[in-house]
Amino acid sequence: MAKEITARSEDYSKWYLDIVRKAQLADTSAVRGCMVIRPTGYAIWEKMRDQLDKMFKETGHVNAYFPLFIPKSFLSKEADHVEGFAKECAVVTHHRLMNNPNGSGVVVDPSAKLEEELIVRPTSETIIWNTYKDWINSYRDLPLLINQWANVVRWEMRTRPFLRTAEFLWQEGHTAHATQQEAIAESKLIHEVYARFAEDFMAMPVVKGAKSANERFAGAVETYTIEALMQDGKALQAGTSHFLGQNFAKAFDVKYSNSDNKEEYVWATSWGVSTRLVGGLIMTHSDDEGLVLPPKLAPIQVVIVPIPKPSPEILEVANRIKTDLNAKGISVKIDQDEKKRPGFKFAEYEMKGVPVRIGIGKRDLEKNQVEVARRDTKTKESQPLESVASHVASLLDEIQLNLFERAKAFRDEMTTEANDFKTFEELINDKGGFVSAHWDGTIETELKIKELTKATLRCIPDDAIEENGKDVLTGAPSSKRVLFAKAY
Repeated sequence: MAKEITARSEDYSKWYLDIVRKAQLADTSAVRGCMVIRPTGYAIWEKMRDQLDKMFKETGHVNAYFPLFIPKSFLSKEADHVEGFAKECAVVTHHRLMNNPNGSGVVVDPSAKLEEELIVRPTSETIIWNTYKDWINSYRDLPLLINQWANVVRWEMRTRPFLRTAEFLWQEGHTAHATQQEAIAESKLIHEVYARFAEDFMAMPVVKGAKSANERFAGAVETYTIEALMQDGKALQAGTSHFLGQNFAKAFDVKYSNSDNKEEYVWATSWGVSTRLVGGLIMTHSDDEGLVLPPKLAPIQVVIVPIPKPSPEILEVANRIKTDLNAKGISVKIDQDEKKRPGFKFAEYEMKGVPVRIGIGKRDLEKNQVEVARRDTKTKESQPLESVASHVASLLDEIQLNLFERAKAFRDEMTTEANDFKTFEELINDKGGFVSAHWDGTIETELKIKELTKATLRCIPDDAIEENGKDVLTGAPSSKRVLFAKAY
């Protein structure tokens, strides 16, 4: 199976598409730019969704659902917002079809034109803040901490499964607060939740920081981001949390009466991550043999393969091991398919990224042992039956940590300082990765660097140290380094 995967060194883009196809994560669809998420790919998203949902609820958030369709006039109420999304919107203009009077099939009924066009949501700030106007009256109604799990549509011209599709799945949080300080604290709290999820569950190291004014979410006062580095040296924006100030509250006239009975506009945040994280997971850990999954997000953490076929004696031991592992909260599959040979099964589960494989044969039973193989290092060892469950539980923790440390070592190796533009260009074009450089803080310089190198300013890191320096391009004074990279 691995021979059907293009090597990363040969064509990274093709390698990625091969992994998505061969690991059965997603397929193309009849709708241009949209994907069909297959059961394996959706199971990974479910694991992500369930863990994030738990983390959101632990911080006091609740789920709701808002309409897919947004009146066009709503997008006109916040100028920066509409400018940011206008070119990506799918528009509904009619509400009915009719039989084609000139032949077979159906056509749009010209008499069914909507009085006002509807936008298929690219994001939900406008429809939600129009609703919040009715929900918020007093300081007693605040804070309002709501999240929704939904799909959105952004009309992308160049698409790639999970990373950039016309329709994708995501969560979007929208909160309302009495004070600016509370709203900023909320956006930073979620920023931390995203970073913790990426590192603790995805085993994907990230840089936490703020976006430049040019890269902020449309309509935001501040955007906080987590940036990850993929194996080809390109950055991936993995999650963003936005402090929206009072922009949407003023656009939709959302006010509350404070404790002194004076009216004030509320303060807002929004934040979201999407199925793009599945793409990030693939590109952070996978290899030329297929998908590699961190155990905490693997739909199947352990697969047991009887050798050469599932005899009653082998299945008895396999079920005993499965029971012991299930008791430890570990998901297990026993492969009882008699049509496929063990070698084919080994390759199939390696392709699908199952973290641990246990092989049980007649000779193993005679020695009272099993063979345990790990996906991340592709090593295997014999393990006594009496200790296999505790060993595998420890091994899964070890694999989770190893994947994170391996990705972090790569990220650190691929983060380089540049103090002049010649070095900056060489690093961006030849080495890739994050380039740490001084920036004079102007949009003009940021755009010029992008024009010359195709690198974008990924973030102003939270841990950036104050230091006197000179802008890498203009030589103008600068007080701290920022991160640039080519990106998805």
